[in-house]
Amino acid sequence: MVHPGRRFERPALEVADILRRHGPAYARAHEGRLGRVEKRVMSAITACRTAALGGHVEVCDDCGVTRIAYNSCRNRHCPKCQGSARATWLAARQAELLPVPYFHIVFTLPQPIAAIAFQNKRLVYAILFRAAAEAMTTLAANPRRLGAGVGGLAVLHTWGQALTHHPHLHCVVPGGGLAPDGTRWIASRPNFFLAVKPLSRLFRRLFLKRLAAAFTAGNLGFHGDLAPLANPPEFAAQLAAMRRVDWVVYAKKPFGGPAQVLAYLGRYTHRVAIANSRLVALDETHVAFTWKDYRDGGASKVMRLKIDEFIRRFLLHVLPDGFHRIRSFGFMANRHRAAKLALCRSLIGGGDQDAAASGPSSEPAAAIPACPHCGGIMRIIGCMPHSFHRPSPRAPPFRSAAS
Repeated sequence: MVHPGRRFERPALEVADILRRHGPAYARAHEGRLGRVEKRVMSAITACRTAALGGHVEVCDDCGVTRIAYNSCRNRHCPKCQGSARATWLAARQAELLPVPYFHIVFTLPQPIAAIAFQNKRLVYAILFRAAAEAMTTLAANPRRLGAGVGGLAVLHTWGQALTHHPHLHCVVPGGGLAPDGTRWIASRPNFFLAVKPLSRLFRRLFLKRLAAAFTAGNLGFHGDLAPLANPPEFAAQLAAMRRVDWVVYAKKPFGGPAQVLAYLGRYTHRVAIANSRLVALDETHVAFTWKDYRDGGASKVMRLKIDEFIRRFLLHVLPDGFHRIRSFGFMANRHRAAKLALCRSLIGGGDQDAAASGPSSEPAAAIPACPHCGGIMRIIGCMPHSFHRPSPRAPPFRSAAS
């Protein structure tokens, strides 16, 4: 028999549902303008956890309930596939946390530069990472500031609450760094890391310097409304205008401890443009979803977009193949992270790092699948091959062994 209510808990509406119903029409309407990567993302999300990707059959050792568990697409843009990757990544980061306050710094590109970034994603997003990291490490190394070599993690987000293109970096940085001779840890002030105004100006200068070099090397492309920027005088005028405006860099309050850092990272590192939980309704013409209007004090509102516009905005945030949107810098850079962190920890002292980092986390460890009917252990009894048919909209329900 079928056990009602024994499915995996899922939102009533998913991005996959929208793409299954309306993705083919969108692809036909935008043939020739839809990139290979975007097409692959749409295909992966619609096939995720359906018969198209195969799966396996599980049975409960205690009550005999069976279920079919379809495979995930594991695409980093899929709202359903980030939980496992996030848990694995966070487990590695937990061992790397230092027993010091951590700061959250955000670097944002102004809209005219964001438009250039959209047409040159791989290059300009990489410049964003490098300029932000260089700005922090350069300013922190100044003896009149912190006078230390700092490090941290940076996570690229390209979206705003309304799914518009809004590239910015979220950086998590320990409050302090290594002395130039590497013999001591220099702690920052308890509630202050670096002055925001000079950091913003340095970030702007470093970014525009790298962007100008990319233009001179002929590495930037412009089309549509930006086509005039291919002309050197036009591009120079745009950069000059950007030097005269303030670039938004802001620092949030420091985290209370390693557990809060992990909770934050769990929310931000593997986030996608929109979570399924934000979707409200879908009909033949519109999609409705919740969003926070920060110009109205963060009020929660519902936005309705035409389906084509919703899909267009979702695909704005597809990243180039192989592009790393989580990067480390300074003493946390990959090539010498372990040795540098060990040195930092020995110089900081004053606590057991393992104990400090083992506080409650927002990401539970992977567990043995439990039966949703009785809580028993689910055991795999067979595999299902990939299907070449159209993906089924939902996985089948749980069934008892007798059904």
